[in-house]
Amino acid sequence: MGKFLIISIIIFQLYTTLSWANEYVALISEKSGSVHIRDKKNVIYGEAKKGSRLAIGSWIKTGNDGWALLTFVDGSKLTIANNSELEITEFLISKKTKKGVFSMMQGKLRASIVKMSQDKVDFKIKSPTAVAGVKGTEFMMMTRGEANVFFGNEGVVEIYGQLEQGKFLTYDTMVQNTRGLTPTDPVKVEPNTPLETAKKYFSEITSAKPPKDWEISDSLPHIIARWNINYGHYLADSGRYEEALYVFQIALDLTDNPEIRSDARLERGAVYSRFLKNAESALAEYLLILEEYPNVPQRETALYLTAMTLYELKFFDSAKERLLQYKKEFPEGRYIGNVDTILKLLK
Repeated sequence: MGKFLIISIIIFQLYTTLSWANEYVALISEKSGSVHIRDKKNVIYGEAKKGSRLAIGSWIKTGNDGWALLTFVDGSKLTIANNSELEITEFLISKKTKKGVFSMMQGKLRASIVKMSQDKVDFKIKSPTAVAGVKGTEFMMMTRGEANVFFGNEGVVEIYGQLEQGKFLTYDTMVQNTRGLTPTDPVKVEPNTPLETAKKYFSEITSAKPPKDWEISDSLPHIIARWNINYGHYLADSGRYEEALYVFQIALDLTDNPEIRSDARLERGAVYSRFLKNAESALAEYLLILEEYPNVPQRETALYLTAMTLYELKFFDSAKERLLQYKKEFPEGRYIGNVDTILKLLK
């Protein structure tokens, strides 16, 4: 009879734990604007309310003005900014360990993960191309397309791509990656820089209250992309050519701004041409500007460099065609003297 009672108690405790786990692991403690939830993928989203409970497998999605604060049963918090989509993939708490996996499809968030005294916390926030391994700390994360940007607020977070080689995000540093590749080395967020501005904006949109204007959120990818172009230029001048190309690629993957993307491609072309002596790759960058963005100011430089690179590769007919195109489009352009000189040589 004693053994039967013990077994019954164990079964009851197990049933209670499973029932609690299936009920919810978090709730929407605050919300603003357009916020929707669903209990599993591939079903229609429904409107979320303050106090809505979230179980394992739940998804949350915010609109253009959406903002939500998720509070988990252990006290950990995720603040979700606008235009974001997140799944609670796994969540388990026991006396000795705490595990969680959150899948960030897109958007921006701030994670404040409560640390256990036993230091046995294993939380992961995943995007399609990066993973943040969290033991108990606070950091901010942006996922846009294939690119990811992380800012550290406190503690240490290990950031890695699809390989196990990771980089450590610490207080007031920034780490980024794209396309599942190994993240960049941490960069210090220096005062009075665009990177400091980006972190400030990030903090505002994921603070305890939603911002009054979401324009600062929409500008974040462009600010960081522009900073990456300047940083990549510094890396190239320092002889770190592959790192420079990678940073320029992150800029391209972060922003859809035609002028910023054109500048990134011009910088990539310069690295290939000047430092790596790879004229074919440089030419590909210049041609992409001409094909994708016919109306940007950088078109003049891209067209001129296209012609000069073709000339360097001894494709003289194609070079002449591009030079004549330059004369037609930019009869008083900054490179017109050089263009006329090369055309005379080609005659």
